[in-house]
Amino acid sequence: MTEKLKDMIAKSGRIVFLGGAGVSTESGIPDFRSENGIFKAIRDYGHPPEELLSHSFFMQRPDTFFRYYRELLMVSGVKPNPAHYALAKLEAEGKLTAVVTQNIDGLHQMAGSKNVYELHGSIQRNHCMRCGRFYDGDFVAKTDGIPYCDCGGIIKPDVVLYEECLDHDTLRGAITHIMGADMLLVGGTSLQVYPAAGLIDYYCGDKLVLINKSSTAYDSHAHLVIHDSIGKVLGEVIGI
Repeated sequence: MTEKLKDMIAKSGRIVFLGGAGVSTESGIPDFRSENGIFKAIRDYGHPPEELLSHSFFMQRPDTFFRYYRELLMVSGVKPNPAHYALAKLEAEGKLTAVVTQNIDGLHQMAGSKNVYELHGSIQRNHCMRCGRFYDGDFVAKTDGIPYCDCGGIIKPDVVLYEECLDHDTLRGAITHIMGADMLLVGGTSLQVYPAAGLIDYYCGDKLVLINKSSTAYDSHAHLVIHDSIGKVLGEVIGI
């Protein structure tokens, strides 16, 4: 399987990567949709994660929102894994044109990727809801309670919460790159979260590769399916 993937990559010049939570969990970032994540949310906060991370909950109970947000999403000390570094290497070699990710941790950029479309935003970017002033992730992480701007406005993370729409420009850029790709590499995602999962339908080429530990609904449509760790596979194939 890995030899076939190497050959497909060698014959491609416009690769796009579409990735999900599985890429980040290999760096030690928990997936709140996992059984443990849901259990912890209900046990410690009395609400499912989909409610805690919703726009309405943020507006109504920002104090509880930020407690959960810091504990679950702002994990400290994490580093990119071989999957992140492999993709950055492919981009540096001129073979990969874009990374499209559902993750909000910024690990792709930390590994060296430049052209990253963050569908669900990033914990590294935050803005005051009143004046629009920018604050980095460290400011929010180190603030107790609700983070406030000097102007008095609440600082909101630039992450797409439940009940919110994806950024139009980010979505359009991701679709444009996928439509122009000669190879679509999909990894670390079960392809169950929409609209992100639906982006795969914009690919019309003949090199659709799915790398995920479990099967997905798109396995039968792919030209190559590898049920294994995304970091292990890409690390071996790209030589990380």
